[in-house]
Amino acid sequence: QVQLQESGPGLVKPSQTLSLTCTASGGSNTTSYYAWSWIRQPPGKGLEWMGAIYSGSTYYSPSLKSHTSASRDTSKNHFPLQLSSVTPEDTAVYYCALGRKLEGTSTEYEYDYWGQGTQVTVSS
Repeated sequence: QVQLQESGPGLVKPSQTLSLTCTASGGSNTTSYYAWSWIRQPPGKGLEWMGAIYSGSTYYSPSLKSHTSASRDTSKNHFPLQLSSVTPEDTAVYYCALGRKLEGTSTEYEYDYWGQGTQVTVSS
């Protein structure tokens, strides 16, 4: 059974860079076959897919691509995310998830595992 744990700073000031990490434990051989995704949920809004790494390729939401950077450290089973030049609109609960990419698309996935999420507030 795979467990995912997100970690982050909790509070970030506007214009700063937000750095988050997702760490996977259990099922290390399994996680290599999955797409690793970051998803967020702003207060009062629905889930927003941010980006994913799958089979050596990285995919981003078009609306976030210009200031989002995701990577994967396979040796530590870490999945870091950086979001630059944050604004209060980036306040959200941030989740990482493992799943399978749907055929014919780079932005749609079926998720098998979710982390509990980490709250990030952007405020001065």
